[in-house]
Amino acid sequence: MSFAYPYILILLLGVPVYVALYLYGRMVRRKRLDKFGRKDSIERLMPSVSPYKPPLKLTLQCLAYAMLVIALARPWGGVKSENTVKEGIEVAIAVDASNSMLAPSSTEKGAPDRMRMAKMILEKLINRLHDDRVGLIEFAGDAYTLIPVTSDYVSAKMFLNSITPDQVPNQGTNIAAAIDMATRSFSDNKDIGKAIILLTDAEELENPEGVMAAVERARKNNIQIDVIGVGGSEPVEIPQGRGVFIDPTTGEPVKTALNEDLAVQIAEKGGGIYVNASNKGSLNELEKQMDKVAKTALEGSFTAVHDELFGFFAWLALLFILLDIFVVDSKFGWLDRITFFKREEK
Repeated sequence: MSFAYPYILILLLGVPVYVALYLYGRMVRRKRLDKFGRKDSIERLMPSVSPYKPPLKLTLQCLAYAMLVIALARPWGGVKSENTVKEGIEVAIAVDASNSMLAPSSTEKGAPDRMRMAKMILEKLINRLHDDRVGLIEFAGDAYTLIPVTSDYVSAKMFLNSITPDQVPNQGTNIAAAIDMATRSFSDNKDIGKAIILLTDAEELENPEGVMAAVERARKNNIQIDVIGVGGSEPVEIPQGRGVFIDPTTGEPVKTALNEDLAVQIAEKGGGIYVNASNKGSLNELEKQMDKVAKTALEGSFTAVHDELFGFFAWLALLFILLDIFVVDSKFGWLDRITFFKREEK
């Protein structure tokens, strides 16, 4: 048996401490009673006091405490092997992390910024990719692979909070670099369906003429490209600290807007669809489009699953607690009618 949190077992040291305190209390009580007279005389004055109940309750309390500590340590009884074969595709999600993603997603007061909206959409999107492999790419002026294409959705979600413009040294919006990076991230197996999903405001500043060339390279490898547009079509200012971004050449605030025309062009040339993140049914439309990508049997995955024993020890702890509640300190009345030891008369 192993434990998920073995350090919690140190709390079992409370058992001997509790027993020591109990014995010390009994000893102090015994000394105080000795001041009133002989032991056998005092016991006759307390006929309902049981000499066995306190140790029994102590045992039950210690067992309940020990079982509760073991349950909190999350015991595992062993490992079960599971082989699973999934039918799915490979999906590379490229998330725009340029400074323009810090702008509000709409002109409405209190609207979340584009980056926050992109992360919410991304989390929902990953939750829908049950049987597919997913990779995560962050891009601005350059593209970076955060997670290679994998079936480990937990790791993909863990990297959500790490996507921020502050972590990207080279700013800009190089969509071509993101598409090329995503294309290279897929496996060499041509039988597996592949798709790229771009979450971006599509404000291409680095290489606008190279975007379509990157899309063509992806299509030659039978890769579908879908685009999720983040933001509104009306220009908004980009916040910076307590102020806004200022164009050093003009001295005016920098404004940004969703370039839906480019986003639609990328999706159409990439054999996919364009949806806006603000639309409630955007993910449903995207899911229908991705279903068109041919699914294939991915490699059988081996999963180690531990037999959880938490419930067993938790129920034991509850049983001992209930027994302790019903065991009172006084003697059982029906035991008075039973003679365990017969005194021989001389």
